[in-house]
Amino acid sequence: MGNTLGNIFKITSFGESHGTGVGVIIDGCPAGIELDTGFIQSELDRRKPGQSRITTQRKEADGFEFFSGVFEGKSTGAPITILIRNQDQKSKDYDHIKDIYRPSHADFTYQKKYGIRDYRGGGRSSARITAGWVAAGAIAKLVLRQLGVKCQAYVSQVGDLKVEKSYSELDLSQTDSNEVRCPDSQIAKQMFELIDQIRKDRDTIGGVVTGVISDVPVGLGEPLFDKLNAALGHAMLSINAVKGFELGSGFEGVKMKGSEHNDIIESKDGQVRTKTNHSGGIQGGISNGEDIYFNVAFKPVATIMQDQSSIDKDGNEATAKGKGRHDPCVVPRAVPIVEAMSALVMVDFCLLAQTNILRG
Repeated sequence: MGNTLGNIFKITSFGESHGTGVGVIIDGCPAGIELDTGFIQSELDRRKPGQSRITTQRKEADGFEFFSGVFEGKSTGAPITILIRNQDQKSKDYDHIKDIYRPSHADFTYQKKYGIRDYRGGGRSSARITAGWVAAGAIAKLVLRQLGVKCQAYVSQVGDLKVEKSYSELDLSQTDSNEVRCPDSQIAKQMFELIDQIRKDRDTIGGVVTGVISDVPVGLGEPLFDKLNAALGHAMLSINAVKGFELGSGFEGVKMKGSEHNDIIESKDGQVRTKTNHSGGIQGGISNGEDIYFNVAFKPVATIMQDQSSIDKDGNEATAKGKGRHDPCVVPRAVPIVEAMSALVMVDFCLLAQTNILRG
């Protein structure tokens, strides 16, 4: 029912925002992978709430527990179960909206689809669920590390503030050097000030996270309907608040002529390369060995600290009051989520390619 992602490296997500906890079951992880718990925790720490004054002040340590699939620090090949317990849920903060549909939330659609909804923090529709995805993504990164593939992301836009440089002109190792997770320190400062002002105004704002996948093997992707770019788009559009995904030149490519947009092929140092990379590292749905880069657009967080008109479950006019603890801008905490989802897709396609080679 839409809770599982992947073909060979599969994850199944479980939990609710205000339940006992959230987590993930990973099936198909190769045996013998050294599961660096410090690294997995560091990835969760990048996503967890309460990091600064421009993020939600919910306090969660986001410590994780292995329940299966691990022995003496290594994966056994059996399903890996990870639980991240909820410790700072304040369900009473949501009593006022238990019968009211909040604008731009999943309240109405969940109620109509299932006939029941967990109104505490959004329940299953909460971004709290992504903690499990990040834990799974950390393990996917550990597998990819052995294959030499690297997944990175950074905040490239908040509102109208945009990093004008290409990812190749930036030092992505500086992404986590500031609270916004933007490797351009000058723009990052402006972004922080904008988000902080939006927070003071009791409002929210959206932004863009750019993803970069480097050292990608040639030949990943299964046309026609399992293209690598389609799988990446599916994963990114599954993240809460995502409204857009573009690969390579994306929508800007429509302004170019074919003679400008075509990536000229050349032989360089005995390898087939392209002089430009407007395709974003994927052609015909298959990786061509160049960097894969893409943009993910996040809408403003739906919960604002202002009263908004709405209706209740009986169709009566009502006021949805802005209460609780929420991010004024989600993109700083979305960076590790975008990385995790890209890693999950890439490890799945890498393992699928290995399987096809063995079968061949």
